[in-house]
Amino acid sequence: MIKRYRNFFFVILCLFAFGCKDEPQRHFNLGNWYYQKGLIDDAILEYREAIRLYPIEVRMMKRDELDMAAKAHYNLAIAYSKKGWYDYALKEAETTFDMWPTKENYEMVELLKKRRGLERLNIETET
Repeated sequence: MIKRYRNFFFVILCLFAFGCKDEPQRHFNLGNWYYQKGLIDDAILEYREAIRLYPIEVRMMKRDELDMAAKAHYNLAIAYSKKGWYDYALKEAETTFDMWPTKENYEMVELLKKRRGLERLNIETET
């Protein structure tokens, strides 16, 4: 029974890895899969690779590319905050908001600013 599940997950992983024509989309999907499995470090690597494959200039992106790049930055911010890396998470959240200014993205920036402030306060009180 376990072997059957292992084979199933291997097939799903192969579909994610080779099934998408879009390279950034493939890395984004793989990052989501790693995140769901609790493999945060691997998810971070995949989200970063997806972001790297998009054009640097937002003006050069198509709307669907902009949407996917913003989602990759958003997910990367979540993964960084899960690791406790709030400075990196805030940078990614701000990038997300700059690319795709929505209420949800703004709220994430504000929450991470508060969380980073709490972390700094804890460090100062410990020393």
